Amino acid sequence: MKKFALIMAFAMSGVNAFGQGETQEAPENWFNLDPATDKVQGISTEKAYQTILKGKQGQTVIVAVIDSGVDTNHEDLKDIIWVNEGEIPGNGIDDDKNGYIDDIHGWNFIGNANGENISIDSYELTREYVRLKKYFADKDTLKLSKKDVESFNAYKKIKKSFESDKKKNQAQFQQFSGFVAAYRNAQSNLKSELNVEEITDEALDTLDISNPSYGQSVQIMKAAKMYGLDDEQIAEGEKYFDNLVNYAYNEDFDPRSLVGDNYSDVNERSYGNPDVIGSDASHGTHVSGIIAAVRNNGIGIDGINDKVKIMAIRAVPDGDERDKDVANAIYYAVDNGAKVINMSFGKSFSPEKAAVDKAVKYADKKGVILVHAAGNSSKDIDVKDNFPTRNFSKKGSAVLWIEVGASSWGEGDNFIGSFSNYGKKTVDIFAPGVDIQSTTPDNSYSSFQGTSMASPMTAGLAALLISYYPNLKPADVVSIIMQTGRKFEGLEVTKPGSEEKINFSELSKTGGIINVYEAVKMAEGMSIKSK
Repeated sequence: MKKFALIMAFAMSGVNAFGQGETQEAPENWFNLDPATDKVQGISTEKAYQTILKGKQGQTVIVAVIDSGVDTNHEDLKDIIWVNEGEIPGNGIDDDKNGYIDDIHGWNFIGNANGENISIDSYELTREYVRLKKYFADKDTLKLSKKDVESFNAYKKIKKSFESDKKKNQAQFQQFSGFVAAYRNAQSNLKSELNVEEITDEALDTLDISNPSYGQSVQIMKAAKMYGLDDEQIAEGEKYFDNLVNYAYNEDFDPRSLVGDNYSDVNERSYGNPDVIGSDASHGTHVSGIIAAVRNNGIGIDGINDKVKIMAIRAVPDGDERDKDVANAIYYAVDNGAKVINMSFGKSFSPEKAAVDKAVKYADKKGVILVHAAGNSSKDIDVKDNFPTRNFSKKGSAVLWIEVGASSWGEGDNFIGSFSNYGKKTVDIFAPGVDIQSTTPDNSYSSFQGTSMASPMTAGLAALLISYYPNLKPADVVSIIMQTGRKFEGLEVTKPGSEEKINFSELSKTGGIINVYEAVKMAEGMSIKSK
């Protein structure tokens, strides 16, 4: 989730509902700052480097980013991108015999050998609806086997969910289109009134809001400004709805044949291509910057960790990722040396969950920490699924798994992300995920928000502990992060997706927000005791 949450809030409330209140801007680099010193709900990264870690040299740790792609040429990332030393670039040979040709910086599981890539895919809900609809099309539902009865009952639930979600999103599309029309009409009206090509804040302030010829236009434009919306954000919203209407819920859209794999074979590994940038690497590049953008280089931002190599694995399109690709991405990361895997993606259905479970078990056994974003649907994932999960279909769960919700930088309604999923049993901890400035393609920097940003905060911390305290066991690293999260006794917040007040401690297992300084402090203490 980028700033689109603001667009949705603006559009869904109707243009006439705005004009009251103000939005506040988050301080720059807020997530790395210290709550006591800087008066924001940061995670004390800078404090850790300036005190406990000062003068220390950590070991380099590989962090795999399973995402939409990563701009490996970005000025603030190019020096920390993982390089497969066993592979000779561009020779068309699998030099290191790992099953992947020319995988210099990682691998792309949603492309083909000709270099073509999938950029957009449908939702898993749509794919499951289409699959089951086709399966039951020629069956007499009065004469089903016991196994088919269970599947048919599942199909009815999926059908209901699909039709409801599609209808809801079409209604939102209509509302958003109405807002865009009003916004552009207001923009055109004011440009004509002022005889200018661009409407500046200063120009807006000179206009009389009570003037009948342009007063409403001024209100609309000021409301857009208040919510941080501009032409770029509007275009982002239009792209979002275009994908939603034409692809996400489109029963006839299925781009998978482009990959050229045997899709039904979940054990197939060697497909795809080495293009880890792909068609739109915005999300994965932003995630990578949070983890490891080069620190103290005088440009861009400072990531959480100064001793990381980012392994880029492309498996997430605009739409829902596929279980086969997620499983293979995990295997690839583990087999090629990653110690931490960041997974800033999720979906409500997982038809091949057994394949993903197998890969998660493999990572768990190999001592690789999996960090997963809790999701951005303002829902309780104790009762509503957000896949992948640490819990296996049959029995047991992954030990080295951290599920992360999104916190914010201020107090009151600015304490947690209103979009964040939560769960007393399933979400482990929260981390900064609102107004996060990080790297985006072509040497740019943008502010995104979502649990997608909170997850790499935590992945960066896990890698930091591994880097500076290599004698720690992976389970110790996870335990330290959980134990040292900042607690807020008695703090009431607005439960995401409602107006209900709830104790912050009820939104996750630990009731805390990650804290780099306290985690490093505990790791340092454990390291001293072990000597």
